[in-house]
Amino acid sequence: MNMKHAFLALGLAAGLLAHSAQAQPQILTAGLRTGWQMENGNQMAAFQMTLQDGWKTYWRAPGDAGIPPHFDWSGSQNVKSVRFHWPRPSVIAVGGMQTFGYSRELVLPVEVVPQDPNLPMALKASVDLGVCSDICVPAAFNVAAQLPRSAVRDEVITRALRQRPSTAKEAGVRRTTCAITPQKDGLRLAVNVVMPSLGGEEAVVVEPGQAGVWVSPADVTRKGDDLHAEVDMVGPSGGVFSLQRDAIVLTVLGKHRAVEIHGCSAP
Repeated sequence: MNMKHAFLALGLAAGLLAHSAQAQPQILTAGLRTGWQMENGNQMAAFQMTLQDGWKTYWRAPGDAGIPPHFDWSGSQNVKSVRFHWPRPSVIAVGGMQTFGYSRELVLPVEVVPQDPNLPMALKASVDLGVCSDICVPAAFNVAAQLPRSAVRDEVITRALRQRPSTAKEAGVRRTTCAITPQKDGLRLAVNVVMPSLGGEEAVVVEPGQAGVWVSPADVTRKGDDLHAEVDMVGPSGGVFSLQRDAIVLTVLGKHRAVEIHGCSAP
């Protein structure tokens, strides 16, 4: 295991609830896995977080409740950009609400693009996210690591990469359409995806591709290979707004598989 740094161990007093100075149970550890140099010259690293039993954290689109994770990489050195490779989240039903996230552990692969491929890279992130058990609390901390340009693959990161959703082509998606209907306070989006079932009760997550848009939980039905989902969207203005079909991201979550679909056409 190529870990050239120490992981952070955070308890409620240390990193989550500053008002209490008493010792609290440790609920998470977090750090960066340094990974390996890819054939394209980028570095495949990963953010890794381990949670105490009974605690969970959230996917980039948390669902009905929860805090989406935020990473600020501006403290890094010789880093041009960072691209996430999110593993498939679990569907977590709590109190009649549907959320999407990870229990016990999150290994989030990050592909790091250097400013200068001939110079070393140092990766540093300021992390803000939510963790939940019987209560939900915010967590804020920093993680950092030097990125040695090793060619040896990290099996933990490799396993996380295998857990990414399939592409539309890999999942056998034949057609994806979106009908947009203006409403008084926003839009209603009706999505139809022609694809084989992913097994079990499927959930659909709709990401509008623009900030500040609230999206309702999807009403999902399936008939044969036709998967239908409808959501309401409310924009920052509280009225009708412009929505670009090619910016929409649809994630279909099945029992053991998921598929990520980028864009949709008019019916």
